[in-house]
Amino acid sequence: MTKGFGMSAFPGIPALLSRAGTASVLTAATVTASMLIPTLATDAQAATPGTKALQIAASKKGSPYQYGATGPNRFDCSGLTLYAFKKAGKALPRTAASQYNKTRHLSAGSRQPGDLVFFHSGSNVYHVGIYAGKNQIWHSPKPGKSVRLEKIWTNSVWYGRVK
Repeated sequence: MTKGFGMSAFPGIPALLSRAGTASVLTAATVTASMLIPTLATDAQAATPGTKALQIAASKKGSPYQYGATGPNRFDCSGLTLYAFKKAGKALPRTAASQYNKTRHLSAGSRQPGDLVFFHSGSNVYHVGIYAGKNQIWHSPKPGKSVRLEKIWTNSVWYGRVK
C-alpha cells in the first residue's frame, strides 16, 4: 500500500485554505497544486507572445505570397511576422531588417519556438520567418508560393526574440 501526502507534508496549506473561505477553496487548491507541480500550469499561462505568434502563423498555412502584404489573407515574409505578433499582442516594424533591429539577439543554441529567424547575406537581412522547432520555420517564401513550414536551408541566419 502506498502512503499519500498528509497536510503535514505541506506546512502552510491548512492555513491558506482556512483563510480562503468556502467560495475560494477550489481556487486555492488549484493555485497550491500549480505551486507544487509547476507543469500543471495551463497552456494560457505557459504561452508566450512568440508561441502565440507561431500558432497564428501556422494557421495561415496556404495563404499566398504577395509583396508588401500584411494579411489577413496574403503576406510577404515580414508581413506574416508583423501580423502574427500583432495578433499575439506585440508590435513589430514593417521590414525584416527593422524587425531584426527590434529583437533581442540570440545564439542558435538559445533559440526557442516562436523566435524570429533572420536570413542574411553579409550584414543585409533579406528574409524572416518564425522558428517552429526542429530546424524549421513558418514563413511566406516568395511570389508563386504560399505560407508554409519549411526546413532552414542555410547557416546564414540570425535569431531574435521579440521583446
